[in-house]
Amino acid sequence: MKNMIRDIVIVQHPVSVYVPLNYKVTLSVRAEGTGILNYQWFKSSKEEVFGGTRADLIVTAQRSQLYICRVNDQFCNCVFSEWVKVKVLDIAKPGLPVAWRGEPHIAVHPAPQTVRQGERLTLSCTAFGIPTPHYQWYRNGHPLLGKTTDTLQIENAESDHRGTYLCYVSNVLEERWTEAADVEIVPSNQLTATDKVALLIGNLNYSHHPDLMAPTMDVHELANLLQQLGFRVVSLLDLTREEMLAAIDKFLLLLDRGVYALFYYAGHGYERLGRNYLVAVDAPQPYRPENCVCVQRVMRKMQERRTVLNVVLLDTCRTWYNQDCIASEIRPLVPMGNTVYGYATCENAEAYEVQDGGKSTGIFTKYLNKHILQPEKVTHILELVSEDLGRDPFVTGKQAVEIKHTLKEPRSLTDPIRTTGHTGELHMRDACWRQANELPRQKLLIFTCGVEVEVSFSALFSNVMVAFGTVKTTGPRAQDCTITLRSTPAMEDIFSSPGRSGEMDSLLLNNLVAENPDCSLRLCGLQKLQGSLVIKVDLHYTHMDRKLRLQESKQLDIGKPLVASCDLHRGQQAMVGQRPDGATAQSMGHSRISHSKQRPRQTLGQPGRPFTKRAECAAKVLTARSNEPGENDETEPQDFTS
Repeated sequence: MKNMIRDIVIVQHPVSVYVPLNYKVTLSVRAEGTGILNYQWFKSSKEEVFGGTRADLIVTAQRSQLYICRVNDQFCNCVFSEWVKVKVLDIAKPGLPVAWRGEPHIAVHPAPQTVRQGERLTLSCTAFGIPTPHYQWYRNGHPLLGKTTDTLQIENAESDHRGTYLCYVSNVLEERWTEAADVEIVPSNQLTATDKVALLIGNLNYSHHPDLMAPTMDVHELANLLQQLGFRVVSLLDLTREEMLAAIDKFLLLLDRGVYALFYYAGHGYERLGRNYLVAVDAPQPYRPENCVCVQRVMRKMQERRTVLNVVLLDTCRTWYNQDCIASEIRPLVPMGNTVYGYATCENAEAYEVQDGGKSTGIFTKYLNKHILQPEKVTHILELVSEDLGRDPFVTGKQAVEIKHTLKEPRSLTDPIRTTGHTGELHMRDACWRQANELPRQKLLIFTCGVEVEVSFSALFSNVMVAFGTVKTTGPRAQDCTITLRSTPAMEDIFSSPGRSGEMDSLLLNNLVAENPDCSLRLCGLQKLQGSLVIKVDLHYTHMDRKLRLQESKQLDIGKPLVASCDLHRGQQAMVGQRPDGATAQSMGHSRISHSKQRPRQTLGQPGRPFTKRAECAAKVLTARSNEPGENDETEPQDFTS
């Protein structure tokens, strides 16, 4: 009888897996032997897995853990399987297909980066798989010997290490390639940034002061150019003082050692006692410093973050008042040699905007956008802007750029970003800035009548979004379909007036995410949202059999999109959908995007190029970005965070 007892043989060992958090995975072992075989699973701590007494163990992946299975028979024989690892990654959007079978799924691709010569180069790839995938790194199409883990690390990077990197990921089911990651190795003496962050604010629709035209295009075009330079940009229009302060607070949280920080403002402003003030859209008439934001206090807070470059660009007026008053004190920092101010105009002068060919732009920003992509020291860029503006005959004797700086290194806005690992704390602070530019996903709505409508989104600014509705399929019994979009709460359309719709329509046409949308809805002032935004789609169609005009509606909850997720309202009573003058929100539903021409203002000088002063002189064409406060304004400047 003893000779008939077979040894236990494991014919199939369990396999290691790499899965997202809370994914249910089955570990399996198969064995052959004499009689009934018993199973017991153990964890890496050598403790028994409760209930793990079958050949298959179902695990809900909570944390990375080692597992092993013991197989024994009634004759006191036992064997152990191989150790296997259930590796777990907690990632917000794993993106696994619904019918995932365990083939490699790349969740994190290697990122392009710039590394200084002599420093460490690290590239990472994360791929889910059952069994755990294998990795092989390639540079410029050639496999790298011994680089077979999910992380490629090269100490003391040299020029030979620059190139295009890929990772080949495979298991027994399938194989995958990551996206390409370009690696640039720069000389150790080349100046770099650890990050580039920009906050752009444009105020144009004022409650108690003349409106402006140019900040819309100024902010939009500058934001696009800065993104080309690697800046992470948040661009905002029409902020109250509290919203400006909240946005600046979020901006400051991202600043740290090695960061390039840029703050830009276009709108009404003034100068008092050597301090520059930015006028919020809700500033009263007359306003006082406590109704505005002091630029120097913003700069001081930027410097306190120990950034390597701080750039403040102001396309606003600098007219004086109360010149006999003693300047209030702003405690200076120790000179750090990292500050650049670019003023659109000199002291006690105004800044102008121009309408040229149906497009409004600030003169200063027009020339800034012309030169900003050049790989020159930032002060040299501003000098080029100054020279161009000085040659412009329309502002000769009215406006001249002023540059102030303490820059001691030849830093440029085109300097590369040297990738460094973010700390957990910085990553959490960074979440708001990332979400401020994240659009809702497009959604296909299927109506009862069979009509399919696609709702998609485009961001013109971080607080201005456009929803598009497009009929994709009309269904078997519907014809003459039209759709309209509206929102709950109703959001204000600050561009609905005849003088603004032309420029906004051109921006819309350049930002279409759907071909020939049937309707669109502009959603402005998203920073005021205190809850979810719901898009309602109304479908009107003719029933082919019944010959009746019918309507169906569907709702789409898109949460708090773009900058709404940052809660800039700070607990204010949000006036969503209504301007102080009582104007209501406007939808562009039921019709294609219009192409209306902007009505020009009164012309001074040559026809076709009228000017507007950014000041309180709406009847004039040359408009300056400032308002003269009342003579009783003697209050000392307040801290911008107060």
